[in-house]
Amino acid sequence: MLNTAEILNQLVNRKKNFALPRDLYCDQGVFQADLENIWYKEWLYAIPACEVPKTGNYATMQVGAYPLLIVRGGDGKIRAFHNVCRHRGQRLCSKPNGSTPKLVCPYHQWTYELDGKLLYARDMGDDFDASKFGLKTVHCVELNGMVFVCLAEVPPAIGDLAKQLAGYLAPGALNDAKVAFSSTIIENGNWKLVIENNRECYHCGGAHPSLCRTYSDNPRMTAMEGPDSASPDILAHWKRCEEAGLPSRFVNHPKMQWRLARIPLLNNAESYTLSTKAAVAKRMGSMPFNDAGSLLFFHYPNTWNHFLADHAIVFRTLPISPTETQVTTNWLVHKDAVEGVDYDIETLTRVWLNTNDEDRQVVEENQKGILSPAYEPGPYSSIQEEGVVQFIDWYAGTMIDRLSPTPAMAAE
Repeated sequence: MLNTAEILNQLVNRKKNFALPRDLYCDQGVFQADLENIWYKEWLYAIPACEVPKTGNYATMQVGAYPLLIVRGGDGKIRAFHNVCRHRGQRLCSKPNGSTPKLVCPYHQWTYELDGKLLYARDMGDDFDASKFGLKTVHCVELNGMVFVCLAEVPPAIGDLAKQLAGYLAPGALNDAKVAFSSTIIENGNWKLVIENNRECYHCGGAHPSLCRTYSDNPRMTAMEGPDSASPDILAHWKRCEEAGLPSRFVNHPKMQWRLARIPLLNNAESYTLSTKAAVAKRMGSMPFNDAGSLLFFHYPNTWNHFLADHAIVFRTLPISPTETQVTTNWLVHKDAVEGVDYDIETLTRVWLNTNDEDRQVVEENQKGILSPAYEPGPYSSIQEEGVVQFIDWYAGTMIDRLSPTPAMAAE
């Protein structure tokens, strides 16, 4: 198991524009360092807000060692807490989702208000001060229908992302959506391999026959350098969409931690379906036409998303172990869309259920190869894998900065 100095040495001396050394994809010490320096410090996408539409609706998630609870209160606000009773540590909620008027510990029935305040603790004596034993809070923000949480004592700034999401997500009206279908799978691969695989389509033609009916594997679709720099077909798509009130141009975090851009689908396809036509008859929000393409949004370390005219697909990854990653996918449709009338689940989900399973197989075989002592890092394609290079540069830069004993070393 690598220690901090050994991890830092591998990161500092990695070969630029090459895959990472073997240990960084499978070592337990590296996994723990990733948790402590990225997963416990960055904003993480948690759930779509429409997953908890009513008072008392809750969702749970596990981030490394931390079980978390997200719940909508009586005031309509979504809050996050450590899913740990303040009595003897029992998890309050064990199911992925549910609804409850109060948060009641199943062990000894300590009862909390939905805002975390302790309401009831039986037989604790006259000197017991309930106000000191409310649930421990976790930073939580809702950004236009997407809920993010952060475990850090002082979370990083999120204002710029909030401003951009306010504009780009508004036409899709995620708060007026509902979860039509949800899927959670375990990929037997390191979380970085899951993100790397998502950040390129070099593999798409050979791995994703369903997706490639509508999604172009041309690297120009992801190789954008700014709001006025893209291939002619994308620039034309941006112009048409923005004239209809859809923010579309490439915007990004200075270190590429997040990015937004709207892309056209192949041959004026309307949605990610085998027929290429819309999967849902009722459009999202105020979307003006069916062939608006896909608004792509990623945020490191744990989410990528597709927002289309007829539905949205939101993805969340969570690390389980050095070689296991949980991937949860939610398909969102207009809240008034009726299953069996406006859409059917098979048509809505087939392409990405296929694609997720194909990606799982790719990542797992990738991990098995990297576990071999014969593995050595190979070069990334500057044409096809620019997104992977950006992710790895963000990861390595972030880790070096946080593992370095002095600021000067981080700057080298």
